[in-house]
Amino acid sequence: MSHAAPLDGGAAAEQRAALRADALAGLSAPRKTLPCKWLYDAEGARLFEAITRQPEYYLTRTEIGILREQAPAIAAAVGPGATVIELGPGDGEKAVLLLSRLRAPTAYVPVEIAPEWLEAVAARVSEEVPGLPVMPVVADFTRSFGLPAGVPQGRRLGFFPGSTIGNFEVTDAAALLRRIRVALGPGARLLLGADLVKDPAVLEAAYDDAAGVTAAFNLNLLHRLNRESGADFDVSAFRHRAVWNAEEERVEMHLVATRAQRAHLGNRELRFQAGETIHTESSHKYRPERLEALADAAGWRARETWTDPARLFSVWLLEAR
Repeated sequence: MSHAAPLDGGAAAEQRAALRADALAGLSAPRKTLPCKWLYDAEGARLFEAITRQPEYYLTRTEIGILREQAPAIAAAVGPGATVIELGPGDGEKAVLLLSRLRAPTAYVPVEIAPEWLEAVAARVSEEVPGLPVMPVVADFTRSFGLPAGVPQGRRLGFFPGSTIGNFEVTDAAALLRRIRVALGPGARLLLGADLVKDPAVLEAAYDDAAGVTAAFNLNLLHRLNRESGADFDVSAFRHRAVWNAEEERVEMHLVATRAQRAHLGNRELRFQAGETIHTESSHKYRPERLEALADAAGWRARETWTDPARLFSVWLLEAR
């Protein structure tokens, strides 16, 4: 019988404390930042799913297309009897697609920092892939994390779609891939989605859609600080900006102060000049040779690569060395 394991009831309180600590550190720095992982509360998750349906946001539909079109090749390369450990599972659509194509998967282990999102994906996979054990883990996969005791010991396949790897600076991305390799254990494989370098106009539009959904998603981070950390940001005094950084080959998302202002977080006063920004997310885009070098530095060997006809996006199968 398929089942979803219960979630840790103390996780939400721990995350609120971590959010506050990260915000105090990032917003007190000379160049203000907020970690992008905090974009994904329940409202952020809802808005992100809406982003993936915007015409400008090619990433999700292109990756799903690759997973669907290349399913036989991916299943053959992975082999039978894999336990799939997904990092940041989103709404579960990609997991269902992958799990339904693999041969005799043994379990599904979604690892996600947002408990409310994790509950939804666990329920979806349990319903759509009947008979498969589902073992959700509330954890910040950007740090060291462990797997549940009952996870099968055989073939393990990490699943890291969505080009989430692009949200990390290169040294941090290498460190993350090393931690994933350690968490999955010897002989593991990793199915990794990575967005590719392309026309900057296409990239900027993908992160600043005409309907304003990405803007609402970015601004929700300030609403979250107000809701969960007792901050008093005037959210209407900030606007969303997405810009291509050619030197770093990444799209940057910022919240721009539209006027000089002050805000409070706990007993800390935060001052903003007009035009000053909070850097909330970077989305690095990869050239194939750069991604392969990154994987190699983290102890992975590239076995297979799949892409779409327009070469917008890539899916890699890596093997732990």
